[in-house]
Amino acid sequence: MDLTGNDPGQSGVKELSDLLQDPNCQLKTLRFLGPAADEACQYVTGIVGKNPLLLRELNLSEHELGDTRVNQIAALLQDKHCQLNTLNLCNCSITEKQCLILTSALKSNPSHLRELNLSENQIKNTGVNHLCDVLKDSHCKLERLRLSDCSITEEGYKALASALRSNPSHLIELDLTGNDPGQSGVKELNDLLQDPNCQLKTLRFLGPAADEACQYVTGIVGKNPLLLRELNLSKHELGDTRVNQIAALLQDKHCQLNTLILCRCRITEEQCLILTSALKSNPSHLRELNLSENQIKNTGVNHLCDVLKDSHCKLERLRLSDCSITEEDYKALASALRSNPSHLIELDLTGNDPGQSGVKELSDLLQDPNCQLKTLRFLGPAADEACQYVTGIVGKNPLFLRKLNLSEHELGDTGVNQIAALLQDKHCQLNTLIIGGKILSSTSIGPSVQHGLSGNVRRSQIESYTSRSALTQIGAAPIISNMFDIQDFKSG
Repeated sequence: MDLTGNDPGQSGVKELSDLLQDPNCQLKTLRFLGPAADEACQYVTGIVGKNPLLLRELNLSEHELGDTRVNQIAALLQDKHCQLNTLNLCNCSITEKQCLILTSALKSNPSHLRELNLSENQIKNTGVNHLCDVLKDSHCKLERLRLSDCSITEEGYKALASALRSNPSHLIELDLTGNDPGQSGVKELNDLLQDPNCQLKTLRFLGPAADEACQYVTGIVGKNPLLLRELNLSKHELGDTRVNQIAALLQDKHCQLNTLILCRCRITEEQCLILTSALKSNPSHLRELNLSENQIKNTGVNHLCDVLKDSHCKLERLRLSDCSITEEDYKALASALRSNPSHLIELDLTGNDPGQSGVKELSDLLQDPNCQLKTLRFLGPAADEACQYVTGIVGKNPLFLRKLNLSEHELGDTGVNQIAALLQDKHCQLNTLIIGGKILSSTSIGPSVQHGLSGNVRRSQIESYTSRSALTQIGAAPIISNMFDIQDFKSG
């Protein structure tokens, strides 16, 4: 019996196919399909063990179809005897051209298919444009479209947004994980969710871990991080799980963050490795990273150096204040920046311990004509003011000095506070400090210098052209003698 080219409705095929199982029926050949669709029917039956005309869901994932099989599958989809609701063709090596063949079939018979999965096929923007022709069709009933890892770019995202605006009535789920949305792709589609005419309920850009991060961040800052250029999670203790999720978010091309601030998040050396691995995987967007006040130590800095050495790294500002970084790490940073000097323009290392040579290792970079580093910050505001003041007087950066003579310069309270802040900082390696006799006051020497000296314990010497009795009188001698060897006290 030949019934090709007719419309069996919901149950017609089954009614007649059941006859073939009846022992009393002599029917040997029951033909519903043309040659190409029949070939597809036999091919599919061989794979899944069932006649696809009796199926509502067909999964051919991981089978490389090629042009012939795709043409046969298209003929099957085009035939009204095919009642498939779900077609899964994930990772079938479908090309842009083959995507056109499939979408032409869907336009010819658009009434049944509700779900289509073309993930992990290189259909690219051309294939997406063909799919958009289907989505624009008022007869299209497609509800779920999965296009993860299909090499779709910003142009494809815009085309999808346009198609869904022109026919917003059916699609409720769209999966675009693993594609590259460019600068505006996410926003183009995300805006659809605000359109009252659009039925889209689920718009998936991210894998599970990154999606968890997205929800977590949205709960904190009140905005979808995929639409942000700056994200500040400072003072939130992330832990291993959240760090892994944030790393997954950074790794995804849908994330367009330029600035990430993770100050005082208790990030460990191991967690720093997780973050830097993500940055190496997707180094193109982030321009500023702040990991200050986390104990990333030597190991964490070495991981960051691996990122800085990467020629694809576009990081411009790196803030690592109070990260327990030592001389070894200063040398590692200097080496990394020499190997890839083109992008970093600002490096903040305040509150760390440079040892004997750390400051010089990095400061030498500023003289390197190939290095783009413009700002190298070692000191807090007060100490930095002192540094500039002293440099103006003696013509040299005091961080490179072992002896500093400020005799005959009246510092005043502000100057003394700044010098105290400089003395307190571990970047300051002074052994000898010479202060003129009429400079100090009882109000300034007590709290400021005492705090400065006690914060940076280093056996040194201080010379003053003030008598010991005068120092004692203003409360300086006990303070200074605790920290310095007092030598050469001359009467004023």
